[in-house]
Amino acid sequence: MKKTIIFFLIFMLIILSPIVTLADENDSDIDENQQGDLLDGTMEESDNFTEDTVELPTDFYEAKVLKIEERKLENADLEAQGFTDTVQIVTVKILDGKFKGQEKVIENMNTGNAAYDIWVDKGDKVLLYAELTEDQSEIENIFISDFVRWPNLRNLTLLFIILLILIGGWQGTKALVSLGITAFAIVQFMLPMMLKGHSPIILAILVCLFTTVVTIIIITGFSIKSLSTILGTLSGVLIAGVLSYIMGNIVHLTGLSAQEAQMLLYIPQGISFDFKGLLFAGIIIGALGAVMDVAMSISSAMDEIKNTNPSITVKELVQSGFTVGKDIMGTMSNTLILAYTGSAIPLLLLFMAYETSMLKVINLDLIATEIVRALTGSIGLLASIPITAIVYGVLQRKKIKS
Repeated sequence: MKKTIIFFLIFMLIILSPIVTLADENDSDIDENQQGDLLDGTMEESDNFTEDTVELPTDFYEAKVLKIEERKLENADLEAQGFTDTVQIVTVKILDGKFKGQEKVIENMNTGNAAYDIWVDKGDKVLLYAELTEDQSEIENIFISDFVRWPNLRNLTLLFIILLILIGGWQGTKALVSLGITAFAIVQFMLPMMLKGHSPIILAILVCLFTTVVTIIIITGFSIKSLSTILGTLSGVLIAGVLSYIMGNIVHLTGLSAQEAQMLLYIPQGISFDFKGLLFAGIIIGALGAVMDVAMSISSAMDEIKNTNPSITVKELVQSGFTVGKDIMGTMSNTLILAYTGSAIPLLLLFMAYETSMLKVINLDLIATEIVRALTGSIGLLASIPITAIVYGVLQRKKIKS
């Protein structure tokens, strides 16, 4: 067992050192002056804006719709564009906060544009955006911001937890614990550290390492199966990360193709983000789940084969692992590609509707980013198949010799 642990530690150092080096090089290449100038300009504009305006304190409240009256307004400009101008006079009752129990009448403007309209019905629960007086004792202005969705999301989460425990039993419970630990590591460690300006790639590596080790050990315990799964997973994710880094630089990805990434340029903290690093970190985290699934499936199958047929040779065992991997390969390769394609359906429809040139589409930063993300993740997944099978065979041979 000592030799196995030493092998595990050496393997970890080998697979982690290249990507950490790449992350350090990537950080040193950031043009901080360029980002700083952009942020300074943004902050100056913000300061000039706040000098001329007085911002009222604001808050959000949940409310229930008690009554609705509708009336249409004449608006020639909107009608010419195929829209209508309808006002809902909505009476709501605030359900939480210091103004709980108060009833408010709100004018809810709707134009017929589904992207912006919020059509409410009696009995709906809505989220109110309130501007308060300076002493916050009264509501100055109030608007309907959105629907209250969290209770239904909570119920869906509870259904998932119940089914996970009922179907999975003790294993399902352990999976739930590992899922909670993963979420905690991302929300409480990785994201806050990124907001402090630390390297996204190194943080993603640390989270992947921690999540993989903790998840596998919680679910399967410490064994040859768990070690081969951990090493296969980390190897596959490493390959996906390094390949995405190399290809990202070759095809000149900016990391700013998504609107959310562009909005990070204007956050009040004034952080100079490594946007390429954020992109590669996202690819690493995104590939982790699928790669871990494949590695675990292969290790579990090989472990079961070994237990069923103790006399099987290491060579035959590894060949069995390859056979299992080939069966998994087809469906799991589709997993990442279909996931990314599914999220891009509106964009693809937009290109088709406007008959955009394929040459233009394929060279867009946004499309190139998604292609690199999907293919590098899938390559990492494929690479984890032989690595997991070989590592399991090597560890099993060491066990037989000892």
